[in-house]
Amino acid sequence: MAIRTMRTNRNGVWRNWAGNVIARPARSIAPSSTAELAEVVRQAAEEGLRVKAVGTGHSFTAAAATDGLLIRPERLAGVREIDREAGTVTVAAGTPLWQLNHTLAAHGLSLTNMGDIMEQTVAGATATGTHGTGRTSASIAAQIRGLELVTADGSVLRCSAEENPEIFSAARIGLGALGVVSAITFAVEPEFLLTAHEEPMPFDRVMTDFDQLVAGNEHFEFYWFPHTGNCNTKRNNRTTGPAAPLGRVSGWVDDELLSNGIFQVACSVGRAVPATIPGIAKISSRALSARTYTDIPYKVFTSPRRVRFVEMEYAVPREAAVTVLRELKATVERSGLRVSFPVEVRTAPADDIPLSTASGRDTAYIAVHLYRGTPHRAYFTATEQIMTAHGGRPHWGKLHSRDAAYLAEAYPRFGEFTAIRDRLDPERLFGNDYLRRVLGD
Repeated sequence: MAIRTMRTNRNGVWRNWAGNVIARPARSIAPSSTAELAEVVRQAAEEGLRVKAVGTGHSFTAAAATDGLLIRPERLAGVREIDREAGTVTVAAGTPLWQLNHTLAAHGLSLTNMGDIMEQTVAGATATGTHGTGRTSASIAAQIRGLELVTADGSVLRCSAEENPEIFSAARIGLGALGVVSAITFAVEPEFLLTAHEEPMPFDRVMTDFDQLVAGNEHFEFYWFPHTGNCNTKRNNRTTGPAAPLGRVSGWVDDELLSNGIFQVACSVGRAVPATIPGIAKISSRALSARTYTDIPYKVFTSPRRVRFVEMEYAVPREAAVTVLRELKATVERSGLRVSFPVEVRTAPADDIPLSTASGRDTAYIAVHLYRGTPHRAYFTATEQIMTAHGGRPHWGKLHSRDAAYLAEAYPRFGEFTAIRDRLDPERLFGNDYLRRVLGD
């Protein structure tokens, strides 16, 4: 069987999107089928090489880093089957979310909910628990109805609620620890329209009305601009139409010129001269005006993100969100920290996935960011202290310092996941330093 082997670049180095994680794998391989993938895994096990699969590198942790065999996603891509009667779509694991969304739209179908970018592969996004915001609709992984998993001995397991159900339950958010996912089946529904209403709102009003804003909208999120009392809110709700997309010029001004182009310049200035950041934040927080538009889901849920950054995100019990945010605001104000990026806040209902950040509890997500190259340790450490004091669970693909001892307490079903890992990968073929820290040995 001919398997294409490639180097990550001329020096054999792989870097993630943010540039904060570097790996030097012994080999890099891009299989084009499940059979090729299974053979690659078997060969690596015989050679004593650890195996990790990468997506597009949008995780900020070293979850996919390896010094062994790096499996690249680009040839294991494409839609395998659309089953309208079952309401499902099956895609190869390396398929980018943008490709999935475009294909679904061409067939008049859609995912129920999604995150705010669509550059990730479907396997990378689900493995780390990527999510959007929703009152009753949960993460992308919660929409999985089946998956195909290549395990440490090269076996191919098909998993669903009916077939290998215990493995299916855990592998929906598997961190790459149980094997290499080769295909995923998602639940889909007939395409619908969403009306988005974006509106500036004072921080204190958002805090006062937070519960009502979450309960009163299918999808609510907001951004708070540190050093200001200003937020930008977004409410997405289903509508019967008609469609009223953003105008080409107005959409470009808000989403490209202001949110990417000018913001990139502002971040660069702030990194060079931190004293300018509070003033820039006040201007930035007033730059985006209210707007309303109606479009198909992926055009409403997702936005271009071209300014590169590093990020920490914690999931806290939803009832703690306002307290946590007020503590974070007070910490920034009294600390002398200079924060150039807005804080993003989203919500999700409880789900039943063992390592989901929303496992067993209604959740609020609070994400902090800093421009790439800006020292982030002080800000992220201060944020993490607040989050962990409220039982926070770190996003698996974003920066944090938690270890297996903490996470075993934070996740009631943590032991269920690690027991399945012990069963499927006792020799830790799919292990790396990150998994050793967060899952233990």
